[in-house]
Formats: sequence, C-alpha cells, structure tokens
Amino acid sequence: MHPMLNTAVKAARRAAAIINRASFDLDRVRVSEKRHNDFVTEVDHAAEQTIIEVLKTAYPDHAILAEETGASDNLHDDSENVWIIDPLDGTTNFIHGFPQYCVSIALQQRGQITQAVVFDPNRNDLFTATKGAGAYLNEKRIRVSRRDKIADALIGTGFPFREKEGLDEYVEIFKVMTTKCAGLRRPGAAALDLAYVACGRLDGFFERGLQPWDMAAGSLLVTEAGGIMGNYSGEADYLHRGEAIAASPKIFAQMVNLLAPFKK
Repeated sequence: MHPMLNTAVKAARRAAAIINRASFDLDRVRVSEKRHNDFVTEVDHAAEQTIIEVLKTAYPDHAILAEETGASDNLHDDSENVWIIDPLDGTTNFIHGFPQYCVSIALQQRGQITQAVVFDPNRNDLFTATKGAGAYLNEKRIRVSRRDKIADALIGTGFPFREKEGLDEYVEIFKVMTTKCAGLRRPGAAALDLAYVACGRLDGFFERGLQPWDMAAGSLLVTEAGGIMGNYSGEADYLHRGEAIAASPKIFAQMVNLLAPFKK
C-alpha cells in the first residue's frame, strides 16, 4: 500500500473510532443546523480534527480542504498536495442511527485525485484506491458491475435536501430514471454510493448539489474500478460543478442520454 494511502487509512480508522463510540449513545450527541436540513454534530468536528491531526503530523506542508473547517491557509489553486476530507458523510443518517454513513479522505496532487479512502464503520468496509493501481475493498480488487442495460440497472441517487432547491426538476428526473431503470435507491451518503458503484453493488449513481469532499475519494474508486465519472452531459468537470454521474461505461452512456437535458 502506498505510504500516503496508508496514512489516510490510519486517519479514517481513528475518525471511525470516534464515530463508533458516539453511535452507542446518540441521545448525548450535540447537533446543530448549518442551514435548513443540513446538520452537523460535534462528532463531525471531532472526527475531522483527528483526521487533520494524523495527516498534518505526517505531511505538515500539505493543504487541507475539509467539510467542517473549510480550506487551510496554505490552499492555493496551484497547491501541490491537497487532502479533501469529509469526516462523516451521511450525518443525517448518523443522527438517526440509520447505519449508512462513512469517512471519506482523498489526496489531490496538482489537480488530480491520486489516493482515496472511503471507510464504512458499520460494515467495516474499507475501500481504497491509488491512481493507476486499481481499487480495493478490504484488500480485494473490485470492478464496476458488468450489467450493460439500464433497464436491468440498480441506480443510486440523492434528493435535493437544502431548502429543497431544484425539487421540481428532480421530480422530473425521478420520473425519467424510475421508468428506465430496475430500481432507484437513495441511501443518503454520496461517498458510499460511489464506493458501491466501484464494487458493483450499484450499477450507477447520479446527484446534483454535491461538494468536492462528497465526490473526491469516490471518484477515484469508480475510475480505478473501470467506471466513468462525469457531469450530467458526460464531461470531466464534475468535481467543482456539483453534479455527477458515475457508472460502468455502458450504463454511463445511457445515463448521460437521459440526464443531459437536465444539465445546468
């Protein structure tokens, strides 16, 4: 395992230990609302601090882009090494004890994601990838699914949740996708949905309103597992555009045909 990936795994496991401890006594977890329907807990903050501590100890000069603390002072457009962190993706699920959430950590080097970890503490699923070296689940190589018809595909998505912006448009998309695929799922943690595409548990995924830390690690898992990631019209600028499609190549093309009309 690449030493940088190793450090990220260590950071993810430490964060997961904090999340697991808190999950045994959810009534005591303090929750605040960043915006309507957008929650953050003291657990998100504690997990993020732990991750940053581990990464900064190993790589003091690396920049950080994290969901709760934002960007570190040394983050510039030309930053050589940037760690992109979501300490707890699926906070709303976590608050309810709904066991679908994860820790997501990615390293971006000169604009390319090169290392990725998505860790699901409930199932002890550790998804990892290094650019050019494949994607793994618990150290076993993973591939995207072999299904090639969208009619047979199980597709993951996320509903608009902040202020319900774009809900009318989403209902249109929902109609289109529901009639075309075998099933639509909304588990509630995009980073984990992308990991599921990488290992074939989902045949595809699409969502709008995503942040870079929702997608960074998952995008490398998908591409290293033989899948494709793009925006709604299939182009590569998804990370900062906030919309993404991820799927095996054949399903990806069919999803682009359906979603391109809704491109922003």
